[in-house]
Amino acid sequence: MSIQWFPGHMATARKKAAETMERADIVIEVLDARVPMAGSNPMIRELREHRQRPCLKVLNKADLADPAATRAWLDYFNSQKGVKAVAISCKKPGDAAKVPGLCLPLAPHRGTPLKPLRMMIMGIPNVGKSTLMNALLKRRVAKVGDEPAVTKSQQSLDLNDHMALIDTPGLMWPKIQHDSDGYMLAASHSIGRNAVIDEEVAAFLGDILIARYPALLAKRYGCATENMDGHHLIEAIAKRRGFRLKGGDYDLEKAALTLLQDYRDGTLGRISLETPETRAAMLAQPVGAVVSYALGDDGQDEE
Repeated sequence: MSIQWFPGHMATARKKAAETMERADIVIEVLDARVPMAGSNPMIRELREHRQRPCLKVLNKADLADPAATRAWLDYFNSQKGVKAVAISCKKPGDAAKVPGLCLPLAPHRGTPLKPLRMMIMGIPNVGKSTLMNALLKRRVAKVGDEPAVTKSQQSLDLNDHMALIDTPGLMWPKIQHDSDGYMLAASHSIGRNAVIDEEVAAFLGDILIARYPALLAKRYGCATENMDGHHLIEAIAKRRGFRLKGGDYDLEKAALTLLQDYRDGTLGRISLETPETRAAMLAQPVGAVVSYALGDDGQDEE
């Protein structure tokens, strides 16, 4: 199954973003640290490169991601021209406060009362853009919710006398080229549930977790994962938790949602679904292939 999600309001949001980019000085692209490349919208890159705008990539939710994978992504992004990357949790005010200072060196000609630095916050749905906006302004100015596409309009506010913020709606792109990206984004709750089958997404997630984080699964669900795949894991969770339907069959949908939620909120532990290495391996596969890659051979990083 190929996962695609591009609600109608996003076409309007893209057009508006292109217009706003003209008067912005820098793009702050907020990414989910667990899936930073799968969740990096190619349209954002095209828009900012067309306007030659530098980019601060904010790997948000770093407190939920595997630290070793995050370090690899920071090295990867920081090697790119015109790009600076930082890993934070936007829910931590001290982390969010670092962002404006990291933007200033990327646009040294701006950042004065006469020439305020105009920072455009962009990213796909449900990665923490509004949370970052609220944390920087130290007040609730943007609606926040644990659902994709909560923000549907732009707003611009002054951060101080020499900096301004532009908040934008979560923006997907019309066609997700690689099926694995769609599954990773769905697992991370950046795609509306109307576009996915939860059990299939959970099975995909389960395959990765079995390959890379079996100890976390054993700790959380009390089940051995040898010779299991994602579908078997869902069934095992249903059995261990006693999830049953009225007829007596196991409630696999409830088990799938349990696995997804435990990953999304960090209950399972610190997990990343991709690294630069697994990204390269995925890109070497034919377009349309859904492949779950283990993220290394040394087990999860416990930092």
